[in-house]
Amino acid sequence: MSLASIKHRQGMNVSYINEYQASVNDKEAFWEEKANLIEWFIPPQTILSKDKHGIDRWYADGELNSCYLALDVHVKAGRGEQVAIIYDSPVSGKKQQYTYNQVLTEVTALAFYLDSIGLQKGDTAIVYMPMIPQAVFAMLAIARIGAIHSVVFGGFAAKELAVRIDDAKPKVILSASCGIEPSRTIHYKPLLDDAIALSQSKPTHQLIFQRPEELAELNKPGDVHWQAAMSEVEGQTFDAVAVKSTDPLYILYTSGTTGTPKGIVRDNGGHAVAMKYSMKSIYNMDAGDVFWAASDVGWVVGHSYIVYAPLMQGCTTVVFEGKPIGTPDAGAFWRVIEEYKVKSLFAAPTAFRAIKKQDPAAEMSTHYDLSCLDTLFVAGERLDPPTYHWLNEKFKIPVIDHWWQTETGWAIAANMVGIECLPSKAGSASLPTPGFDVVILDDAGEPVPAGEQGNIAVKLPLPPSCLPTIWQDFERFSSGYLDSFPGYYLSGDGGYLDHEGYLFVMGRIDDVINIAGHRMSTGRMEEVVGSHTAVAECAVIGVNDDLKGQVPVAFVLLKDGVAISEEAIFKDLSQNLRETIGAINCLKAVFIVSRLPKTRSGKILRKVMRQIANGETVVVPSTIDDPVSLDEVYASFDRELAEV
Repeated sequence: MSLASIKHRQGMNVSYINEYQASVNDKEAFWEEKANLIEWFIPPQTILSKDKHGIDRWYADGELNSCYLALDVHVKAGRGEQVAIIYDSPVSGKKQQYTYNQVLTEVTALAFYLDSIGLQKGDTAIVYMPMIPQAVFAMLAIARIGAIHSVVFGGFAAKELAVRIDDAKPKVILSASCGIEPSRTIHYKPLLDDAIALSQSKPTHQLIFQRPEELAELNKPGDVHWQAAMSEVEGQTFDAVAVKSTDPLYILYTSGTTGTPKGIVRDNGGHAVAMKYSMKSIYNMDAGDVFWAASDVGWVVGHSYIVYAPLMQGCTTVVFEGKPIGTPDAGAFWRVIEEYKVKSLFAAPTAFRAIKKQDPAAEMSTHYDLSCLDTLFVAGERLDPPTYHWLNEKFKIPVIDHWWQTETGWAIAANMVGIECLPSKAGSASLPTPGFDVVILDDAGEPVPAGEQGNIAVKLPLPPSCLPTIWQDFERFSSGYLDSFPGYYLSGDGGYLDHEGYLFVMGRIDDVINIAGHRMSTGRMEEVVGSHTAVAECAVIGVNDDLKGQVPVAFVLLKDGVAISEEAIFKDLSQNLRETIGAINCLKAVFIVSRLPKTRSGKILRKVMRQIANGETVVVPSTIDDPVSLDEVYASFDRELAEV
């Protein structure tokens, strides 16, 4: 990124300029200073070095423990009676709060038990659990031992869980008897049993937390009743084990382009420094504040901002087992905010689009006192301008779109409200975060002028917390992220930096379509489609065309209570696209659907939709939320062919 473009922006606060400039001009000095934010067992003397593969590593000779930073530090500081975790579960009707003292007691006893059954420093353990406090206890207890956790989203199919078991080779699996969805109960134990039967690698123990909604049969070798085991070790403690900064804290699997999950590796030291730094600088959260990341511990947002960052900062974190709608209604978020005095809410755009669809006027929010809420943070996929404007209009507080990836563990670009809340721009993830030297490259690896779209890349070295490898597959890491543009990390997303240095992320690189030789961003088209007054949510994909190469097709969900025909909305959208983007943007078709295929984290499966449209082999990722949603995509194209 050009520092000149930052400096010349009128009215920009000097503190952001100084912070960002320091981070790119003298990286080691900058991150040495930030390392002092956390408590090390052995402070690092070497700030930046290379590993055996030539990859940059942070604080290689430092030693620490992530669980210690999340719990012990605050208890020793005399803040043990502050609430650490608020558990709110509208699907089960349970609410519970745990102080830092109580969480430490639970975690140390669990660590003691795990150690007693053979889980040691450097071993791996899988956590396959719903959104309950015990999932957090499990992650922290594994970290306390110095072992490596891999959290798999509760309810994943047995085959996909087996793939992760064989890759991570866990010594122990921690799970629960069931997960609870608004319309059903998912029995975890049969899925876990089938996964273990399918896998070549076998754990020695399966620790099962029994939920009263569905008790599991514990009849397999290694099955352990969680509550019974904990009663046996009640009162036992376990000191946090020192690990190297570069030792792995966790493996988090994300879907790869080949369909084979990639095990993203997160180290301990760099991650802890980035979490502590980001909690104040990006989210403006102080010890004692209530922070709510409305995600799941199975995703990177849950790792970073439900568990580690809030607790390392001494905040109160909300563990919510529910949905933005349907548990019981579109006012669920607002009820939680009022009840627990949430200072900042972090959710995915899809959550707000779901709320907007059911409650377009945000009338339900007026039933609650939201005066405690300072900021709305949005990430997970691009915040489309219509949703951004809706949030701004309805809530009159800063709405912060920020962009990051599982691979980085924290924001690549954000409005640093803890430093200074700068003006936001619709469609932009704001400015690059200190430490991320963001550039836009063409396909030849050359920087492009401001305002021109290209490949979003980050100049090496990456800042702390970013992945140093793929679990047991360095070649895949190198080929996927480093080899395309030597000296840069390739994000896989396309976009541009405007003349004031703001970053606009327009979607995955393969979401750019070629219409008669013109490269067009489907993200830009979705802005126009989504701005139609009848549209609640949309997706635009490119479909192969003999004449033009590709043509855009739009799928739209209508707002509740709105009636319009496909013919009428096609006419409106075609005209809007031509007027806004240009005549080359010839919309092929518009399909009105009741749902869009998404991952459980809310990302629309555009690649799968393109495969269906173009008659290709469809590779459905294991993270799909609702497989039935694909039926509407198939039906749409079948209907079009029938009409032709």
